[in-house]
Amino acid sequence: MKTDAQHKSAMPQMTVYIVDDDTSVRESTALLLSLKGLRTETHDSAEKSVRGSAGRRQGLLLLDQRMPGRSGLELQQELLRRGVQLPVIIMTAYGDVASTRQALKSGAIDFLEKPVEHGLLLEVIDAAMAEADGRARRASEIADYRARIGRLTEREREVMTLLAQGLYNRDIAERLDISPRTVEIHKARTMDKLGTRTLGELIRLVLAATVS
Repeated sequence: MKTDAQHKSAMPQMTVYIVDDDTSVRESTALLLSLKGLRTETHDSAEKSVRGSAGRRQGLLLLDQRMPGRSGLELQQELLRRGVQLPVIIMTAYGDVASTRQALKSGAIDFLEKPVEHGLLLEVIDAAMAEADGRARRASEIADYRARIGRLTEREREVMTLLAQGLYNRDIAERLDISPRTVEIHKARTMDKLGTRTLGELIRLVLAATVS
């Protein structure tokens, strides 16, 4: 369990989006999290949350399962369809195995039954914040890798692709109808532009950059 000071310093730029039709739950949860130094935004329906949070990438969603209109699970599915990858925590007073399985299968961090003990809620939110931060870092890394690849010439990209497939210089030379020496030159330039020192680093970069 983290101390108050640690919670206040943990990811202050992120927001916990609390979506619950119960006013007392929204307000008490927002107060608890604000006292721990976390920024919150509350919504009383899934529809309002979609309009308010659909374009955001920083933070996490704390969703009630049963609400008038769309349920928490339905909101989770809608945001996934819109490409919103925010970590999700489902809260409900009516938990069941099927709902739990579906929420987790759709990428929820956890599925908590109400009333949720404050310490447990903070621990789960802390884990979800770490997950959100990890996703943001990975997205930034992938964008950087793709930008580096974008600086390569067409021939350098061809050499890079074949190197990543495990081909040797002589095989690449034969495939591209160029000399092994030319392949070596393109390889050196490619690795310099990509900022990789070894073939292993190059392969990892290419694999990461091609993640959808």
